[in-house]
Amino acid sequence: MVGLVLAAGAGSRFGDSPKQLADLHGRPVLQHVVDAALASLPRVVVVLGHAADEIRAAVDFKTAEIVECPNWADGLAASLRCGLQTTGDEGRVILLLGDQPQVDRSLVERFSREPAGSRASRNGAPGHPAVLGPAEIAAAKQLTGDEGLKALRWRLIEVDRPLRDIDTQEDLEDVRREARAVV
Repeated sequence: MVGLVLAAGAGSRFGDSPKQLADLHGRPVLQHVVDAALASLPRVVVVLGHAADEIRAAVDFKTAEIVECPNWADGLAASLRCGLQTTGDEGRVILLLGDQPQVDRSLVERFSREPAGSRASRNGAPGHPAVLGPAEIAAAKQLTGDEGLKALRWRLIEVDRPLRDIDTQEDLEDVRREARAVV
């Protein structure tokens, strides 16, 4: 089993700086995701693209394998295919997004035990992590552009925490507020 973290996009809605490097509790957003994956899975692959050198310099990837997607600007599908090429013959992949810092170790561990075709859901809305098996991996390798795997039939598993992507500065502030409310 391998964790695949997608963090290649430019995040143009976020602003001028890479959203993967936005500060959240003293660490870059991407660091939270990488740490959760590494704490839970034997192998982790992180796909970078936009601002890869800047991200490499700011995030401690520890034992995670980094792959740079040369055609990241072609969309999500290109980054996903690039990452899956790196994972090789792994039969199961836990797909994570580099802009979802609320996905923690316990959630990654939980999904590492779920069957292929499972995907996190919050209030009925699909999110990540998602567990890819041979069928989902084959479908992902056929994607183009900004297509994701939404069209597949998923077994949705309700989770008890937000699954917010940080796409804008407002999203980041919402995540910060949610974290303060818990403390």
